[in-house]
Amino acid sequence: MSFMKHLGAVSVAVALSIAAPLSAQTVKVALDSAKDLENSGSYVWAHTFSEYLNANGMEAEEYERGALGAEAEKMDQIQQGLLEVSMSDTKGVGKLDGNIIPATLPYLFPDWAALDRGLDGGMMDKINEGTTQQGVRVIALAALGSAAGIFNTKKAVKTAADMADLRMRALDDNQIGVYKLWGTNGTIVAWDEVPNALQTGIADGYINPPMVPIMFGHTGFIKHFTNAKVGLGSRTAIVSEDWFQGLSPEQQKIVMDGAAAATKANREWLSTRSAELDALREAGIEVTELTDEAWAEFKKLSTPLHNMVPLPEGSLAAWQAAIGE
Repeated sequence: MSFMKHLGAVSVAVALSIAAPLSAQTVKVALDSAKDLENSGSYVWAHTFSEYLNANGMEAEEYERGALGAEAEKMDQIQQGLLEVSMSDTKGVGKLDGNIIPATLPYLFPDWAALDRGLDGGMMDKINEGTTQQGVRVIALAALGSAAGIFNTKKAVKTAADMADLRMRALDDNQIGVYKLWGTNGTIVAWDEVPNALQTGIADGYINPPMVPIMFGHTGFIKHFTNAKVGLGSRTAIVSEDWFQGLSPEQQKIVMDGAAAATKANREWLSTRSAELDALREAGIEVTELTDEAWAEFKKLSTPLHNMVPLPEGSLAAWQAAIGE
């Protein structure tokens, strides 16, 4: 509630600075989740950004998840300049420039503060050197919640050995690589097909931040969560480079200031997520905390993936230098 009041106060303060409209064009913002300011970090980002634009003379409109197409369709529209803003899959953006992929790797960043240091320390510019040439500008990474853990429909996972008989939903080949290192198998399943996969046994679980099954209505069949703190779940806020370059310098500043305000709101929201595990328990999901030894084992097993994933030459070293490690 304190976060909601704070966000409301920010919106009121921003509204006081309303300027005359700078453009008749409506800025379309494609959402990736429900309009849930309590549980969706990506919506906190998108809504704050939209409100900032509206309060500063650039009309913005939010579009429900799926209303403008799936991930590939939204990306195509961004590249063609048909869609202005999208909350997109970080790994999908990585197909344009691999320097963003380390943000998705397991057990690489200890927290969002480290990831933000890397982005601010030059990696955002490095990512955009590649993506802008393909019509896409990255303006932020939005936190989805606390560190990702292991959800499944069958049993409590207390050690890596407990994963052996679980077939896990994977987002891509990199995640399948993680499962293999853990001694189990994965199958790639599109997110919209996950409920059916979990209910029919095509997959037994997935890796995601704690609030995901609550946000997407999976609590009827997800029964177990292991707080393995695998990595940082994110969505990437992207804008059309053609659209951005067509803006005046004043409008470009509004967009980037809006992105900064939205990122600040997202990180403040993240700091309120201490009750996420309680919310899982209230939804009927058993929560398992790993021992220090079990967590260290998961991390040790996962680390080889950092050198197995194809990345631009020197990318990991550049991230480490930007973070200061």
